[in-house]
Amino acid sequence: MTEMSQYKVAVAGAGAMGSGIAQVAATAGHKVMLYDVRPDMADKAIKTIEASLLKLEEKGKIAAGEGRKIASRINSIKATEEFSGTDLFIEAIVENIEAKVRLFSEIGPLIPEAILATNTSSLSITQIAASCPNPSKVIGLHFFNPASIMPLVEVIPAAQSDRQLSTAMAELMRYWGKTPVIARDSPGFIVNRVARPYYGEALRIFEEGISSIADIDWAMKEIGGFKMGPFELMDFIGNDVNYAVTASVFQSFYYDPRYRPSLIQHQLVMAGWLGRKNGRGYYDYSEGAEKPRAAENRDLGAVIVQRILAMLINEAADALNLGIATKEDLDLAMTRGVNYPKGLLAWADEQGVSHWVCVLDELYDEYKEDRYRCSPLLRKMHRTGQSFYS
Repeated sequence: MTEMSQYKVAVAGAGAMGSGIAQVAATAGHKVMLYDVRPDMADKAIKTIEASLLKLEEKGKIAAGEGRKIASRINSIKATEEFSGTDLFIEAIVENIEAKVRLFSEIGPLIPEAILATNTSSLSITQIAASCPNPSKVIGLHFFNPASIMPLVEVIPAAQSDRQLSTAMAELMRYWGKTPVIARDSPGFIVNRVARPYYGEALRIFEEGISSIADIDWAMKEIGGFKMGPFELMDFIGNDVNYAVTASVFQSFYYDPRYRPSLIQHQLVMAGWLGRKNGRGYYDYSEGAEKPRAAENRDLGAVIVQRILAMLINEAADALNLGIATKEDLDLAMTRGVNYPKGLLAWADEQGVSHWVCVLDELYDEYKEDRYRCSPLLRKMHRTGQSFYS
């Protein structure tokens, strides 16, 4: 078996994620093949990577001459047949299950001894693995955008994955300078599952006319301590991307109302108001446009934070209860993957589990909706006086 440091890496998809992953692998010393079905896309991506590395040199973040040295390890290829000899294949194409299954069914027979990884953010690793001749060597490696900067990588074994593969890939991600967490193959894995209420409950509060977009964002930053408010973050991610992930998780959970997408966000997508990338989302980013000011009502803001945070904590507790990840990995994923100010389970301990059970029960009593059902784990801990970390 090839030594980890000597892995020959191939990346399919030369968009933002694939390029970032290729850069990370090359920086760790690997020879990397970059492939894209779009003509010349891989060549353009390599030039962009080199330019980015040269800027890091100018800023003193990497040694002089290192940028071109790293970039030289990445070579573009024009046909999938050139993947021969690959030790680790990472797919980073469009987030569409049919497209991914088609690619893996084509690639699998070409490199039967290679580890095959998908960078999907929410699709089934098990379904993708089933399309390969050797499903035991298939795994999910979900990087976060931008992959060259964000530290977290979710490592997700398929049902068919070799038992040692998760450990080996987590070790490789550490070698690459990343922070790995291991998640069970379920919709949204850790981050895209647990983070859904940050957007969904903020949208619900706005839909009900309780508060404005600017006030909700202000409250979550000023009182909650988050780096970006939910509407700012949705505009940053792209409303099309955020809506698609929500819809995928909702469908994958057999239409559980906790994950129901918002009609408001759907309308923005239909209108083409996708966020920062095209100048209009929840906010107007056109030149000269003024951002609406928040009223900065701390009493109302505290209620908003309590409501959204209760839903986030409930989701994290439910993920722990269902064995999606360990409590340590759940908290690590949210702080390192989406920059939450604290791990949600540690945060729950600060005010006590019983406090959050009361908040959730009040919401359920008010709305009588299943979206506000309290996690059985939280209720059990409330009854027995337990906490997550003591």
